[in-house]
Amino acid sequence: MHDCGTNTQREGSIPHFSEAVKFHGHTCPGLTMGYRAAEAAIKELKAGRDVDEELVAIVENDACGVDAIQVATGCTLGKGNLIFKDHGKQVYTFINRNTGDAVRVSLKASFSVEEQDPALAKLRAKVMSGKATKKEAEEFRRRMESVSNAMLAAPIEEMFEVKHVKAKIPEKARIFKSVKCKKCGEMVAEHRARVQDGGFVCIPCYKEYTRGW
Repeated sequence: MHDCGTNTQREGSIPHFSEAVKFHGHTCPGLTMGYRAAEAAIKELKAGRDVDEELVAIVENDACGVDAIQVATGCTLGKGNLIFKDHGKQVYTFINRNTGDAVRVSLKASFSVEEQDPALAKLRAKVMSGKATKKEAEEFRRRMESVSNAMLAAPIEEMFEVKHVKAKIPEKARIFKSVKCKKCGEMVAEHRARVQDGGFVCIPCYKEYTRGW
């Protein structure tokens, strides 16, 4: 499936992994996890890449993989069919609005990047702390690409548990009227505005009243 990348998406096809790398900026195991999760979901749902909110993706982390999911499925924050839940879990639920089918894709506890390459975690710590040498940084990138390539070739069932589930289908994104904040003068969506001193204010300008409860 990784050679699929045409503009007209066939059922069950997704853009090539290189498109996700281009969007994200680099290759890494996290990005690859999201790509493979999307690949599994599209296949199970017998769907093509989203055009107008036919698909919904509910992601339970804000890590690298979410970028791949946006590219692969077409579910994006801007269209309103990418829903973020801050659970810190490598778990993704995908819903096909047209059929009502939904799949939950969760990373297996038995599969970890550290198991794929035990040395990667130590190198990552040095790179992230800014203490890595140029040679170590290059080795880190090489190892990340190597692990990513292995993940792209791994059977889906080795990485993920994929279950068909019943899911409540969220309503499609709505466009709300904008109102002017009486403090900063900027426009804010009506449903996100607050009322203070008899007028609309945006969240940053709103001064919350509390008695410590």
